[in-house]
Amino acid sequence: MTSEVDVERLVQRFAKMRELAAKTAREHGSDARAQDAAAQAFLLTGDYLNACRTRLRMRTLNPNDSDNLYQLGVVQEYLGEFGVARRSYEMALDISPQNHRARYALVRMVKQTPAHNQIEDLTRQFEQPDEEGWRSLFLGHALAKTYEDFDDLDASFQWLKKGKQRRNAIRPYSKQYERDVTDVCLASSDGIAESNTGSQSSEPIFVCGLPRSGTTLVDRILSSHPEVSSAGEIDNFIQLVSLSAAAMRGSAPGIVAGLKEAHGLEMLKLGERYVASTRPLTGSKAKFVDKAPSYYLWAGLIHKALPNARIVCVARGPLDLCLANYRQIFPIDDRYYDYANDLAAAADKVIQFNRAANHWRERLPGDRFMVLSYEDLVQDQEGQTRALLAFCGLPWDDKCLSFHQNAAAVGTPSAAQVREPMHAGGIGRWRRYGSLLDPAARVLAAAGLI
Repeated sequence: MTSEVDVERLVQRFAKMRELAAKTAREHGSDARAQDAAAQAFLLTGDYLNACRTRLRMRTLNPNDSDNLYQLGVVQEYLGEFGVARRSYEMALDISPQNHRARYALVRMVKQTPAHNQIEDLTRQFEQPDEEGWRSLFLGHALAKTYEDFDDLDASFQWLKKGKQRRNAIRPYSKQYERDVTDVCLASSDGIAESNTGSQSSEPIFVCGLPRSGTTLVDRILSSHPEVSSAGEIDNFIQLVSLSAAAMRGSAPGIVAGLKEAHGLEMLKLGERYVASTRPLTGSKAKFVDKAPSYYLWAGLIHKALPNARIVCVARGPLDLCLANYRQIFPIDDRYYDYANDLAAAADKVIQFNRAANHWRERLPGDRFMVLSYEDLVQDQEGQTRALLAFCGLPWDDKCLSFHQNAAAVGTPSAAQVREPMHAGGIGRWRRYGSLLDPAARVLAAAGLI
């Protein structure tokens, strides 16, 4: 049973988790398991520097821990330390050649050539039994990246398909579930016209959109402004709705159930609790960015609870978006990303996203909800950046054009890309793949999106 105590724990979780992580790291310096727990807590709260320091301490305690070396490499990438991250992955593989995550990470970072590649090892490991499909996913992606580096897109796509098929057979994307969730979320638009009872805080800027649409880029542009900080990818608002509705019902939390009951929540309390829950990641500057892909579903409730918050929804060309998602490995334990294992499913996800974006654009105030085109942003960087800052109530600052010089950590798959100047390399990439994208193209065409 969920109670108000559980909700308050969530509100205080970042502050408490950081405090506990620091205490654990300090008082249990020779305990590798305690250090691992501390490192995970630092990572969850966006404290990547201390997560890295703790992983380095663990390396001293147990130099033969391959998984720790992999996790160290991940954090080093987030911090922009790509050279040392590569070395961490290499060390992880030296200790355990079966570490498929480290092997994939290394192939992802280093251009493969016909003379220097890991095809033999990758293929041999791929042929081994894999009941849950995770190892196949990583190895298939590594082989796909290898053949893409060879400019053999047919072979690359064949390996992507092989790697994803095993996982997709175990937990396929459910169109009906996706549409049911979207229906419930869009129904939360009821009563938006009376949205003046929530928290009056204007601190939050919510950035949303499907993964690989440019949301991290927008986060970096905004957080390069001296009046804006980034909270990273936190899902506090979603969890607060789920827990608060469960506490009201006296039942277990659940997203769909929470949404159906959300109309009964006190919006002022929800908004205030949300802002409080982001501390200490926020509060040091006038505004903060909270970026989460699925917030495009929650825009109605966000506006009810925080009517002065800005919501920036990033859109991208449908076929480029399907391709980019299909080529990406997402968190393997999150059902939200199941669509990325099948091209037709990815297209259906794009359809549901467009449905939601159009719904909110029609119903939310234009000075609170904005759809920003990735293509427009790339092709008119300064003009679109000026429009973005004006929408967010921020004065112009040249630093927003130099977002790639932002030294802050990036805890997403875009960690390398957003440290480069803006370029148009990702626009129209789908054209290289031709008929390989037909499963997605057919679904998108039937929906009138291409």
